[in-house]
Amino acid sequence: MSQACCTVPPAVVGDYKPKGDYIDIDGMQVYTTGPSGATSAIFIIYDIFGFSSQALQGADILARADESHQYQVFMPDFFLGKPLPLSVFPPDTDEKKKQMGDFFAGPANPPDNAQKVPELVKKLGQKYTGIQKWGSLGMCWGGKIVSLTSQAGTTFSAAAEVHPAMVDPEEAKGVKIPLCMLASGDENPEDVEKFKDNLSVDKHVETFKDQVHGWMAARGDLKNERVKSEYERGYGVLLDFYRKHLEETVGKPKAKDLK
Repeated sequence: MSQACCTVPPAVVGDYKPKGDYIDIDGMQVYTTGPSGATSAIFIIYDIFGFSSQALQGADILARADESHQYQVFMPDFFLGKPLPLSVFPPDTDEKKKQMGDFFAGPANPPDNAQKVPELVKKLGQKYTGIQKWGSLGMCWGGKIVSLTSQAGTTFSAAAEVHPAMVDPEEAKGVKIPLCMLASGDENPEDVEKFKDNLSVDKHVETFKDQVHGWMAARGDLKNERVKSEYERGYGVLLDFYRKHLEETVGKPKAKDLK
């Protein structure tokens, strides 16, 4: 068993009290957690349901669970306080389908949001000048943004996607940094396998076959012992991945130096 799996704390069931704070970056709220002295950071792109308690708890786990390699973690509010209501999922009526379609065409448009990421990382790096290396994590919808921001010229050193939405094997061909993908049993297994095969970088691709899309974020039913266990295991896998790929390196430019 990995060290990270042994150190991830038991997930809190019920009302979770986040350990971090919210800061403002050009009018956008950003949840930030983790020790200020950490020199590696993780930039989280949440799912379409926004700041869920499961996602915030996951951010806190990543920030502090690995005592030997802690992180500053940042989760921006891309939807500016107006995420998609959880009641819209699953989109099993015409009204829900239209609502979801409008959301993805508007505030959740993947290319538009991907374009915001480098500038956000740059401004966070200017504010938190001790950060030397950045990793990214995308949850569901956020996984698509991670794929788009892991191509040539990326500001990140490693990337991860959990229960990713809109998996496109063609995008894997352009990924230039180590990537971890933790799929659920709901993702198209053929797309996941093709994505894995098309990656030319160091990778960890694993499917949690008995988990639903969103188990590590807003749709994770932590009252269910099996879900809770796999939620904890998933974050342990991420910690192992980041430990391997976000170790400090001499001469790595800081985000504030990126133009």
